[in-house]
Amino acid sequence: MTDLTNPHYDLIGGETGLRQLVDRFYDLMDTQPETWELRKLHPQDLQSSRDKLFMFLSGWLGGPPLYENAYGHPYLRARHLPFPIDSSMRDQWLMCMNQAIDEQIADSPLNRALKMAFARTADHMRNKQDISTS
Repeated sequence: MTDLTNPHYDLIGGETGLRQLVDRFYDLMDTQPETWELRKLHPQDLQSSRDKLFMFLSGWLGGPPLYENAYGHPYLRARHLPFPIDSSMRDQWLMCMNQAIDEQIADSPLNRALKMAFARTADHMRNKQDISTS
């Protein structure tokens, strides 16, 4: 888990801004052909996934620790081990999150800080070797 020392939660608009970011992320993942492989790893109904990401990001970004209050420590990497996450999955996830950030967050330093933090965390989630095509 990445430690963000600034109150990013408030800077993105608190609960309302975070919900918009999470919903846009899942809307993108659900509709873009480039993210079909990532989408297949999720349940048909994305509401539980939306809620859990919202709850996790609330605490991760300096807001209320909703996820920990409901489920305990996130153990983020361990919870993702059942899913095959290689560089392609990481990149698909980041494509959606980066686009959602670009659409919602005009503040350049905040935009960059969030993208960097998400990139580090997404890279840490990789648990499968990339398949070489050469």
